[in-house]
Amino acid sequence: MRMIALAAALLLPTGVAAQDVPAAAPATTSATPPAPAKAATTIVTLSTAAGPIVLEIETEKAPVTAANFLKYVDGKRLDGTVFYRTVKVQAEPRYGFIQFGTQNDPKRTLPPIAHEPTSKTGLSHVDGAISMAMAEPGTARGDFFIIVGNTPAMDADGTNPGYAVFGRVVQGMDVVHRIMDMPTSPTKGEGIMKGQMLEPTVPVTAARRTPAQASNPQ
Repeated sequence: MRMIALAAALLLPTGVAAQDVPAAAPATTSATPPAPAKAATTIVTLSTAAGPIVLEIETEKAPVTAANFLKYVDGKRLDGTVFYRTVKVQAEPRYGFIQFGTQNDPKRTLPPIAHEPTSKTGLSHVDGAISMAMAEPGTARGDFFIIVGNTPAMDADGTNPGYAVFGRVVQGMDVVHRIMDMPTSPTKGEGIMKGQMLEPTVPVTAARRTPAQASNPQ
């Protein structure tokens, strides 16, 4: 998997200066166009041995990939799986990803799904994004990864199909960082994955749909 260096700059919204209305100007009432409706999402909480990770799943923007993930959630197919891989491209600023899922367990894994590229969904591999692991388009099944640091190289671009983002972490990035920093085996894993396998792994005890208000306590 090709990775590029993370651009550390953060874009902050620029304040808009207030303007005085001339005294002679007649009072008018201008209609403010309504804000665009937020795309439909579903909240899912991963309960892990390292703490909870709350995900906002983009059911409207990425309907195919989101529906696949929710099948695993609703079927309790992720209960008892583990976070098994951590990739740290650099330590500071944090940049890499952690991976979890069914690892092709035939008792848990559903058939592969069609690839839903970021060029179609409008989503991106930003910090906290959750995306589908796959060997090539059309092979994604029951393994997922969570991004740490903006990684636009994983987005679709030209002939590069990229990976399929279908949501993001809305709470629990501290847990994601904690898992990413856990020790790995120097010998487990094949090919590029050697040295990236967590030892010990981090169990996912449950994955459940969560009421939105419960995920954002006041």
